[in-house]
Amino acid sequence: MTVARAAIAYWAVVFALGFVLGTLRTLWLAPAIGLLPATLAELPVMLAASWWASGWLVRRWQIASATAALAMGGLAFALLMAAELGLAMVLMELSPAQWLAGLRQPHALIGLAGQLVFAALPWWRVRGAVTSA
Repeated sequence: MTVARAAIAYWAVVFALGFVLGTLRTLWLAPAIGLLPATLAELPVMLAASWWASGWLVRRWQIASATAALAMGGLAFALLMAAELGLAMVLMELSPAQWLAGLRQPHALIGLAGQLVFAALPWWRVRGAVTSA
């Protein structure tokens, strides 16, 4: 249960920031500089926030094993993908197949790579804490 709570908190913190930054990227930055450059500009901010959030939540929920950290990141990733699909269906009226096909676009692949790093960060933080102790 602790891992699930940590994963939900991790997802919520990062998703909230991503929702705000994604809105700014979509409405203002992408029209000014293009979708791929805008995504590349947003990615380091999201990864830094994910690094901070994963470390804070691993400590807060006392996630100590690599297995628990992988489960935390995996569940948070699943929640993130479900939320993105839900938003795509509601806000952009995309079908799941259309949303999935859109992930082949260069900007979406960059975003997906960042989301996979997001999923791995709890494990990385736990692994770093063990090896540096």
